[in-house]
Amino acid sequence: MTTRTALVTGATSGIGAAVAVALRDAGFRVIGTSRNPATAPAVDGIELLELDLESRASITACAAAALELAGHVDVLVNNAGESQSGPLEELPLDALDRLFQLNVLGPVQLTQLLLPGMRAAGYGRVVMVGSMLASFPLPYRSSYAASKAAIKAFATAARKELTPYGVWLTTVEPGSINTGISTRRTKYVADDSPYKGECDTVIARLDALEAEGTSAEEVAATVLAAVQAERPASLYARGSNAPLVFALRRIASRGLVEAITARKFGVRH
Repeated sequence: MTTRTALVTGATSGIGAAVAVALRDAGFRVIGTSRNPATAPAVDGIELLELDLESRASITACAAAALELAGHVDVLVNNAGESQSGPLEELPLDALDRLFQLNVLGPVQLTQLLLPGMRAAGYGRVVMVGSMLASFPLPYRSSYAASKAAIKAFATAARKELTPYGVWLTTVEPGSINTGISTRRTKYVADDSPYKGECDTVIARLDALEAEGTSAEEVAATVLAAVQAERPASLYARGSNAPLVFALRRIASRGLVEAITARKFGVRH
């Protein structure tokens, strides 16, 4: 049987690195991506390609290089992206453009480039690494939550287009994950902003939860389960008491869920 090949974006740190290792250990040939493979740490059994999701030319070149290197890509894990925070009123439009290119349009383009080969082969798995903030939006995280909701919607809506060809699209939504991403989050709030005090409170609580959150390896195990499933589910959530909070969402009103979510992070009104 031909070895399955997986392409994992953002494979040099955090969830992406853990997913790459999990797939390698499960017997997949793993190709990872990095903005700068020359300076990325080498990991046995994981090949690296250059990918800048802000550049459509780079995305096209990465897809072509992966196909040239392996001949086929059976599994695509769209993991790379950016985390962003700030009050809606103060989010710069150029920052929103970059966020949606990194978190939505770039992954969609890469998926489009690899779907024809999967469809022709009669097998494929595409995993969008989203966020539970798409299901439980949080004040001062509107842009990030919106980008993750968008990528989930692409995968959910397109599932039935691809399943007749043996290609399954799914979304994995991590909750608070201990990957150090809080130190890399772009933050937009002015020093004299009327929102600054509350925004700082929300982000501080979020950072504290992430510091004690689920490990990247646990999320990677969920991604691996989705990839190996005969019929992957539309959505997998991991961390932040996912079974409990999703159960609450099913039985409680939308307003109550939004209020509970906001109060958990220090928003009292």
